[in-house]
Amino acid sequence: MHRIVYLERESIRAEVRRPAFAHEWTEYARTTAAQLEERLAGASIAIVNKLPISGALMARLPQLKMVAVAATGTNNVDLEAARRQGIVVSNIQGYAVHTVPEHVFSLLLALSRNLLAYRQSVAEGRWQRAEQFCFFDHPIRDLHGATLGVVGGGSLGQGVVRLAQAFGMKVLQAERKGAAMVRPGYTAFATVLAEADALSLHCPLTAETRHLIGAAELQAMKPSALLINTARGGLVDEAALARALRQGWIAGAGFDVLTAEPPTDDHPLLSPDLLAAPNFLLTPHVAWASAPAMQALADQLIDNLEAFARGAMTPGAANRVA
Repeated sequence: MHRIVYLERESIRAEVRRPAFAHEWTEYARTTAAQLEERLAGASIAIVNKLPISGALMARLPQLKMVAVAATGTNNVDLEAARRQGIVVSNIQGYAVHTVPEHVFSLLLALSRNLLAYRQSVAEGRWQRAEQFCFFDHPIRDLHGATLGVVGGGSLGQGVVRLAQAFGMKVLQAERKGAAMVRPGYTAFATVLAEADALSLHCPLTAETRHLIGAAELQAMKPSALLINTARGGLVDEAALARALRQGWIAGAGFDVLTAEPPTDDHPLLSPDLLAAPNFLLTPHVAWASAPAMQALADQLIDNLEAFARGAMTPGAANRVA
């Protein structure tokens, strides 16, 4: 019988069915890093979302056979250590192919059409004092005909590409930064930075992609460009972005992720002037969190556990990452 411990149940709002195999189920609404070892003692399957699962921790849990990550990103798990110790690690894939691209375009549309600035102007009485039926205080740009740079060719990036094409945008799929060759269908990273009217990030956070966008890259973008990040906060040097927004290196940014989550009050992107600025939108890592997407995640999570229990979570299986 498997002992399953779900460590972060409140990280999703969905019905989580119980697996169709003999098991003991324990769940906690939230768990701190300090509580991990105690709560996982004797567990054969751990369900986590963002908690750090280190190689040292796994070595102290001899009964642990599977770490089921209730998310796509697995940078919180030491995958190499899991492989060495024979622990299967699974993730969730494809559940957010509609909700994340829709959030990307919510940010793009709000920024391109200056919705926050116009809303604030109306709240301040500007429309009521206008001398004609409308006013043009804030520039409005169409997505149609604009160039969108997409960094990351996975399911979420491709979902954004499909919506961009429906809007009539020109899409540039960025080659890896520093790549010696540009693959067919891709555009050199530097060219994408220079030509994109908006840049949307959809790659995982790795040692190679950390601070993929820093001061040099922000200054290489058009002053009229927008930067959208719904992937991982660490992809962008956030202090450099704060400077870029204040100094006008780029026109605006829409973010759903930060390097540390939850952030501290002194985070560079949480300063009052930026949060009040109409050209910066920050949402609390909810691009993935539509009700249908969360239910799809919960269903796939249990599918992964059941596949493991029947011996189908073998190397090469779709949702196995280690």
